[in-house]
Amino acid sequence: MRPAHVSRRQLLLGALTLPSLAVPSLGLAANRTRRDPLRVALLGQCLIRHDLREQPWPGFRALQRRLRRHDVVFSDLETVIAGPRAGAPTRALETVHTADAVALDCLRDFGITILATGNNHSFDVGTGGILDTIDALRARGIPFAGSGVNLAAAAAPGYQDTANGRFALVAAAAGMIRPGGAATEDRAGVHELRTAPSGGLDGDDVERMLASIRSAAADADVVLAYLHNHLWETDISRTPDWQREFARRCIDAGASAFCAHGTPLLQGIELYRGAPLFHGLGSFIFQTRKADDAYGDVNWESVIAECRFEGKRVTGVELLPVQLASIGAAGPDDLMTRGRPSPASRSEARATLARLAALSARLDYRLQVNGTRGIIAPS
Repeated sequence: MRPAHVSRRQLLLGALTLPSLAVPSLGLAANRTRRDPLRVALLGQCLIRHDLREQPWPGFRALQRRLRRHDVVFSDLETVIAGPRAGAPTRALETVHTADAVALDCLRDFGITILATGNNHSFDVGTGGILDTIDALRARGIPFAGSGVNLAAAAAPGYQDTANGRFALVAAAAGMIRPGGAATEDRAGVHELRTAPSGGLDGDDVERMLASIRSAAADADVVLAYLHNHLWETDISRTPDWQREFARRCIDAGASAFCAHGTPLLQGIELYRGAPLFHGLGSFIFQTRKADDAYGDVNWESVIAECRFEGKRVTGVELLPVQLASIGAAGPDDLMTRGRPSPASRSEARATLARLAALSARLDYRLQVNGTRGIIAPS
């Protein structure tokens, strides 16, 4: 049995060297004349269910102007775009996250340019919902990674070419992927990293992720390794030791930065070999239907990590605090405007950064705070 297993794995890893099925590969040559640093903004996850542009608010324009300064703006799509192939809900209706394709237009108008699509909600309306989401993204030319028409496609990098360099995203999910939601050799789904019987992540799954990162690093200027993690600690603000180790292995494989979502709140930041590890950026949009008392105040705050890269290395990061509306503009029953983001006020920003600094101190990293901005300055 052993030789057959190795053969299948070699075939799969070989497939990862091909261009992503999600995004056309244009090659590095077009970007070798770039002169400016590559500017990348990393956001909290987007649980978006409504077109937020229908009811404008000051925070939209302020954040839009900020995000559009960047070459790349990344987030996780915590929503299924429900189209003609959507099936019956696979979970309790209160936590089914679906939206019309116009939600993608809203995100793109905000300034978001690339998305992770593999998470515990990707399968909310079955395999058809995964395929509908892929089709909607491709129709809009939005690069993505983390789900695909089969395992090779789901594990493959997504690419975005910019005037200042080529950006690659390799994405996976761990925890709470329901039966039927994971991609296989002949089924569409999520790029899942399964749990090993002895704890931590399955070794073959991790190696597949690392192989994809190595492939991307050979073909892009900057690679972001992304994990959507639902294997939480009892205190969900704490980063699991296995995630810290996994993040380091991603950097060793060629990623320039690591980012995670999953818990609807911030987790700490640390540096490894000069690369930032953002273990939890919370939410950028959080249109949950759960009752107000299901979450505390910390679930409605986040940061935007504005990163500058020269070559493959980050040269600086500025953290911009964001505050989400825990109650809609018209009151608790207004779910259309609940969870939309705005730049944090001065007092909110100071509180968020103080909390993030404390979380980072748990990971032995001292976050610099300059008024209402957090600063990461790799040596």
